[in-house]
Amino acid sequence: MSSATPQSVDAVVIGAGPVGLWQVFQLGLQGIAAHLIDALPHVGGQCAELYGDKPIYDIPGIAVCSGLELVERLQRQIAPFAPTLHLGQQVSALAAQDDGRLLLTTSAGLRLAARSVFIAAGVGAFVPRALKVEGLAAFDGSQLLYHPARLDAAAGRRVVVHGGDAAAVQAAIDCAPLAASVALLYRRDAFDAPAEALEQLQALRAAGRIHVATGQITGVQAGGGRLQGLQLLNPQGEPETLALDLLLAYPGISPRLGPMADWGLAMQRKQIAVDTATFATSVPGVYAVGDINSYPGKRRLIVCGFHEATLAAFAAAQALTGHSGPLEYTTSSERLQRRLGVLPAA
Repeated sequence: MSSATPQSVDAVVIGAGPVGLWQVFQLGLQGIAAHLIDALPHVGGQCAELYGDKPIYDIPGIAVCSGLELVERLQRQIAPFAPTLHLGQQVSALAAQDDGRLLLTTSAGLRLAARSVFIAAGVGAFVPRALKVEGLAAFDGSQLLYHPARLDAAAGRRVVVHGGDAAAVQAAIDCAPLAASVALLYRRDAFDAPAEALEQLQALRAAGRIHVATGQITGVQAGGGRLQGLQLLNPQGEPETLALDLLLAYPGISPRLGPMADWGLAMQRKQIAVDTATFATSVPGVYAVGDINSYPGKRRLIVCGFHEATLAAFAAAQALTGHSGPLEYTTSSERLQRRLGVLPAA
């Protein structure tokens, strides 16, 4: 497809956290296919990144589950609707068109002309924090990868994984059978990860498959346009060098409102103002659900976001078709059960 020709779609959901995933589900029940965009290279958003292994107790019908378990359940639930995923890219522009559609452009050059847009971006797009080391940014995307969705690039290479959380530990473990060598670099020899992952890490260290390096990055070694190593200051204050071919960085993520502030949406204290009957914003065809929106009595809870996404889907279906059909229930509606794959297609 030509980059100058946007793809025409019915709905785009911005944000692949729990509320964005539930929005996809509710749109699917309404017969509306969705494209799902997220700045992170995987679904789950804040819930997966910040609460991946922490217990959540306030999801209806589920006494307790972790953030990752909730995301996995929601992925299974939306599977019948097969949303088109656009991960690892941020919506950089959104503009209303003369024909009533909304033109979205992403940081990866994707262009979508949508009849409806649902912003479920939490407190903003979660993007990896950049490592602030002079000369390192030149290798971003080639030998420096932030929170990569796949680890294929590690095959046969000297890999350094930088970070101290569960994602970094798991990446080092997953790279061990692929890479020529793996070093896990953090400021101290202590990692915030599940006990099972720490046991795997210890076993791989004992087998010589993973080396743990401690210290702060102070500079880079480069030559011939290639990143060759990192200059470190170890905990004893002594300089060291860590050779590498590939740096996988897990420095954590932070939310940024980013380009969203320039989309012409009515805002209240960096949140999007909405009509609570439909969760429509001030821009026709654009809805906002979850922590990104604001209204009197707003509570930042996942369950509230689920409610908002449900009403937004009904409102969008009426706007797209010009009428509101009868309220149907998944327990009795053959049409909904066909959409869910419970019954065979007619």
